[in-house]
Amino acid sequence: MDKGIIQQFIEWIIYNGGLYVLLIVVFTETGLFIGFFLPGDGLLFAAGLYTKELAKDFFNVHYSVIILMVIVASILGNMVGYWFGKKTGPFLFEKKDTFFFRKKHLLQAKEFYEKYGKGTIFLAKFLPVVRTFAPIIAGMVRMKPATFNFYNIIGSIVWVSLMMLGGHFLQGWVLNKYGFSLKDHIETIAVIIILITVLPVLYKIIFGKKKDITAAGSDHKID
Repeated sequence: MDKGIIQQFIEWIIYNGGLYVLLIVVFTETGLFIGFFLPGDGLLFAAGLYTKELAKDFFNVHYSVIILMVIVASILGNMVGYWFGKKTGPFLFEKKDTFFFRKKHLLQAKEFYEKYGKGTIFLAKFLPVVRTFAPIIAGMVRMKPATFNFYNIIGSIVWVSLMMLGGHFLQGWVLNKYGFSLKDHIETIAVIIILITVLPVLYKIIFGKKKDITAAGSDHKID
């Protein structure tokens, strides 16, 4: 069976650098605006399928150590994003679009933050693109470091654990119950995860704009 591009990419990461590449991807996606296009959710779930291999290659530690390291990478990534936003916030809103930077993503994260407040740091972990820019926005609005770190740590623990442990235990259950490996279906799984995480954002963007237009129309309505 031919493997899709997503599956080839994820398998390449797992087998070429493995844990180290995984840590870099998670750190970059959660802290640097150039990481918004990286497949964080799909990669974490796929890494969960390969936790035994990753643990074996890293001094044969228990797989929980691997998950803990990824959690730390997520926490540190957000901390860097927060610091970056605090130092360069005004500059980013004036920065022109480039291949690695799209102002619209920053504005979407800002809108999300204004709606959900402090909880954005937790919720953003489960939303592609938003999770990259949310800590930057938090830095821009000068969220208290203690508050930011609380939601950052809780969000990182829940996000990484849910994705990686989900992949780890689901792989074992499916293998024992049905006799096939989810490793052969990473492409399909990754697409499903992307759809689940992206659809709420798309819904908000599409229907949110319609509501704004409708509201604006009613405001200008002549009695």
